[in-house]
Amino acid sequence: MGLGFAVAGELAWIGLSFVRPRRAAGATGDGPIFVAGPVGDFAPGTVTAFPAGSFYLARLSGGGFLALDRTCTHLGCTVPWNAGTGRFDCPCHASSFDITGAVIGPPAPRPLDHYPVRIENGIVKVDLETKLRRTAFVPSQAVSS
Repeated sequence: MGLGFAVAGELAWIGLSFVRPRRAAGATGDGPIFVAGPVGDFAPGTVTAFPAGSFYLARLSGGGFLALDRTCTHLGCTVPWNAGTGRFDCPCHASSFDITGAVIGPPAPRPLDHYPVRIENGIVKVDLETKLRRTAFVPSQAVSS
């Protein structure tokens, strides 16, 4: 009976670990502020992955920047960027998102979360401490230099 409780406890711990969101890590030097790099390093219409910060930096065709969380809003899987199709495709349940993080294919219920971006002296910085939940993409969410 004791062995049964131990197995049940371990299974519960594994289940909770699977559904619990992971904390962002990898901010460099300034606490939760992640220094992505100079504005000129990011071409318009591209997405750059920052695995150390657990986010993507999207430079929109108009020049604005969005820092998108890499976690699918459906069940929390990591969503990779597919440069060939120009979208984020979730490998778990086939949700897809455009470059702004907006849902273009369900079952995801809302866009990818994003982080505040600021540009100081031509350097793009992302505040990883403040994850912003949203219901739609609004152009004012993109920060321009």
